[in-house]
Amino acid sequence: MEATFRWAAVTALAPVAWGSTYLVTHRFLPPDHPLYGAAIRALPAGLLLLLVARRLPRGAWWWRSLVLGTLNMGAFFALVYLAAQTLPTSVASTVMATSPVVMMLFAWAALAERPRVAHLAGAGVGIGGVCLLLLDGTAAVDASGVLASVLAMVMSSFGYVLAKRWSADIDVFSLTSWQLVAGGVVLVPVAVAVEGPPPPLDGPALLGFGYVTVVATALAFAAWFQGLRHLSAGTVGLIGLLNPLTGVLLGTALAGETLTPGQLAGLVLVVLGILLGQPAASRLLSRRTRPPRTPHLTAPRPAPAPGAPNDSLGRC
Repeated sequence: MEATFRWAAVTALAPVAWGSTYLVTHRFLPPDHPLYGAAIRALPAGLLLLLVARRLPRGAWWWRSLVLGTLNMGAFFALVYLAAQTLPTSVASTVMATSPVVMMLFAWAALAERPRVAHLAGAGVGIGGVCLLLLDGTAAVDASGVLASVLAMVMSSFGYVLAKRWSADIDVFSLTSWQLVAGGVVLVPVAVAVEGPPPPLDGPALLGFGYVTVVATALAFAAWFQGLRHLSAGTVGLIGLLNPLTGVLLGTALAGETLTPGQLAGLVLVVLGILLGQPAASRLLSRRTRPPRTPHLTAPRPAPAPGAPNDSLGRC
């Protein structure tokens, strides 16, 4: 129990850091450069972790790193950057909040991790809470931004499950660094071809990229893959609901936004959904839904015939 709680706390560092990237991207990073933004986020973070891990891929891990780096880092970062620039944070966060359900389905197909009742209940409650938190019906919606968010959510959910399936014998820092470097290497030539020269970066942009690279990428993904190694995909996916929750709380604390009664109710539902998906809640619900055991009845033994030897004393 204590070890499970510890790994859940480590995993939670990732969505909390990711929830802050929307605010940082909106305020400090250059607009209209999603490919360069993704490359600058991925490649330095990967090289930093590679210095820590001091281990290069071998054998099949060269192409596996390329696949995972594209799904989880390269294409994912570019799509998230585009969504953050074209959609209100509320809509982008709500789309990404559906990832627990998609991760459960992929994990069921690829890892034979059948979704538990507690995971499904937590996903439903949590997504409902995110909708109460973020959707007020007043935000304009850009179709390309929604498509980018959906693609990012599906690709990363599939990539996370693949990483969990393939990486049993690879340490987390190596696994994360290989994906980040591969994703960055794929992005750089595409960014040059599509967006031309890199955008000029002022002081706030450099600080913003520094935070996104070190905290919200290198450390966050190391924590996330550590959680995937020790917890089920359903549990990790529900912890990811802290992403939009963090975005709302940061908006309240730093941007002077206020929470309506409906949003406060949504906040409570998100926290409840996360708690429902934890192993302790799963065990409790499984006990409640398990049918009661019926006592095993044995037929009465016939009485011994008169004069027959009674061997009951020899039985235990």
